[in-house]
Amino acid sequence: SLCSSEAPSLSYRQLKDLKKTDVLHIDVRERWEIDRFGKIPASINIPLGELVEALQMDPAEFKEQYRQKMPAKSDPVVFSCMAGTRSKQALGFATSLGFS
Repeated sequence: SLCSSEAPSLSYRQLKDLKKTDVLHIDVRERWEIDRFGKIPASINIPLGELVEALQMDPAEFKEQYRQKMPAKSDPVVFSCMAGTRSKQALGFATSLGFS
């Protein structure tokens, strides 16, 4: 189960369709989970424990660390994890930081 601010839950097919648009996909699983279960194509990995700090970084530092342009607070962002719990937490964190 994947979460976004517009659709609380997305199927994998819906996510694939969204990725054809200009959406940033942040996978909030731990790095060992990525190593063990694989990376989702065109996603960036920011473990949930690092997310609040990452979303408050200087844009140049974000780009250097995650090799991706830092999202603006109005940019479309989708969070994913293994079962949906952490992605819902990530959405709450991003919303509390002013992301719409």
